[in-house]
Amino acid sequence: MADKTTKPVVLAVETSGRVGSVAAGIGDDILAKITFSGAMRHSAELFPATEQILAKIGRKIADVGQIRIAAGPGSFTGLRIAVSMAKMMNFAIGARIVAANTMDVIAANATECIKQTKTEISRIGTILDAKRGEFFIAVFERTGDTWTKTTTDCLMKAPQFVEQFADSKSPVWLLGEGLVYYKDAFSAEGVQFLDEKYWPCRAEGVFAVGKAMAKASKFADPASLVPFYLRQPDAKKKFKPPAKPG
Repeated sequence: MADKTTKPVVLAVETSGRVGSVAAGIGDDILAKITFSGAMRHSAELFPATEQILAKIGRKIADVGQIRIAAGPGSFTGLRIAVSMAKMMNFAIGARIVAANTMDVIAANATECIKQTKTEISRIGTILDAKRGEFFIAVFERTGDTWTKTTTDCLMKAPQFVEQFADSKSPVWLLGEGLVYYKDAFSAEGVQFLDEKYWPCRAEGVFAVGKAMAKASKFADPASLVPFYLRQPDAKKKFKPPAKPG
């Protein structure tokens, strides 16, 4: 029977947020994880961190049988880096790809919070900064130990969110890096905030959400895999093709 020295490695990559991270495991267990040294160090640290974490568990790149990534929404540059790495590893060593939704990964942090703090939380909202006064938003309700998304991922301004989801009888608890600079914009009766340590998307969350997807055979097609942006990057929106002559 295969053991942890021969079983394929699962690599989890998070570059959708401000501070990236990677985790490596076998089967259902994470064996090691590394958080990057600072904000927006994705391109500089992803590959060295991957090599380091594999060396830490005595394995190498060729041993990776599955790569799980946070595919968006999130940082345009960060998402491209993760998708490119996943495609490269699929092409080079046949690693299967799991593309997790960033909002689902962040929502998993709320489960950890409940277990650690014994706080009663039945409804959460994940908040990411989409720039220009808008936020990537998703709302979830708790069903047992899982979170069911009750909205599609969408773009919304803070006052719109508060008007639609703040409820003093059933508070919505917020988390996500969109709160780092804009927490006050969401402050209202019927809105609560998880501790800041639960806000970021993390590689261990990607590992966990990706595990459920892999067990359900929800693997991404590398040929059609693209980052989930929700909207185009500014560079693409500003570009206008030249007018046709005549």
